[in-house]
Amino acid sequence: MPEISIRGRKMPESPIRKLAPFADIANKKGLKVYHLNIGQPDIKSPEIAIQAIKNINMEIIEYGPSAGYESYRKKLAQFYTNQNVRVDYTDIMITTGGSEALLFALGSIMDPGDEIIIPEPFYANYHAFSEESSATVIPVNSSFESGFTLPSIEAFEKLITPKTKAILICNPSNPTGNLYSESEIQQLGELVKKHDLFLIADEVYREFIYDEKDKHYSVMNLIGLEQNVIMIDSVSKRYSMCGARIGCMVTKNKQVIATAMKFAQARLCPPTIEQIACEAAIDTPQSYFDEVIEEYKGRRDTLIAELNKIEGVVVTPPKAAFYCIAELPVDNTETFAQWLLESYNLNGETVMVAPAAGFYSTPGMGLNQVRIAYVLNKEDLTKAVHILKDAIATYNAL
Repeated sequence: MPEISIRGRKMPESPIRKLAPFADIANKKGLKVYHLNIGQPDIKSPEIAIQAIKNINMEIIEYGPSAGYESYRKKLAQFYTNQNVRVDYTDIMITTGGSEALLFALGSIMDPGDEIIIPEPFYANYHAFSEESSATVIPVNSSFESGFTLPSIEAFEKLITPKTKAILICNPSNPTGNLYSESEIQQLGELVKKHDLFLIADEVYREFIYDEKDKHYSVMNLIGLEQNVIMIDSVSKRYSMCGARIGCMVTKNKQVIATAMKFAQARLCPPTIEQIACEAAIDTPQSYFDEVIEEYKGRRDTLIAELNKIEGVVVTPPKAAFYCIAELPVDNTETFAQWLLESYNLNGETVMVAPAAGFYSTPGMGLNQVRIAYVLNKEDLTKAVHILKDAIATYNAL
């Protein structure tokens, strides 16, 4: 049998999905599993998008343009303009999910051996995408104690070497639920300008901000950095359309767009049917978002209140997105998470969490932490945390 490449062996497992086989076994045993491990919202997708799919009148589902349909890109450019992010449709490339957008961005700017600085903990696939692009992840730690605020600019600057090509942030943050302020983004912009780096920002959770005093500030609004900034976006969370797999890469740097087009042409085109649905979804009324944000705010508050009732659990209330990192009174949350699915249940029910070590690049970090996605309704969240409380007590008594 041919030997599997060393590069392939470096690809990290997903901390979100690698325990899925154990959840499948639990389901086959008849257990109900409360999924706190994955950001799959249970909010209904906008009816306008569903109807657009139902009303498609096409005899042939043809290939589309590699950059995505022009009509969708123009409508998306207006959507961003309405959010005070002024871009032209030619600055937008439609991709197969935000994941492909990030792959295109990294593939366009990174050469083998180049380094990318990322605040940790970070979305686990950033490591996988960097590995696919033959880039080296250089983590800069944001501490649990500080609520995962942006690391100091000095901490970033100490890590910059001749191989550094970019800084990557997620704002609002998956997995921490933190939101970087305008001041923090401005400071990052100054650093990027000083060292002539790229700044890539994953902004797919921009709508999910819960307190009136907090505002999202896009990197696309950094003045004088038009050639340095790349924004990643997606419909997955905004419209609760994770399965549509439509995202986009946005940049005013025409060389990056032209290079990314080579990757886009190689994969032919983004999905046709889903683009039709996403173009329609842009007309979703504001009332939809108002209701969704109010629901998630209630879920956040319910989750934090219930977690605070568990002795030994420490959690920082998230400002945005729909995730938080919690410290549990166990030595290793990966072992604990597997035990929850393999060996434990409370009245035929158990929970699934994402061990947080997989969101860190530094070995040994996050071993007693989990990422929790509050994508269940408030009643189910309360039940799930009640089960978690009993599970921790049972586990520590073994």
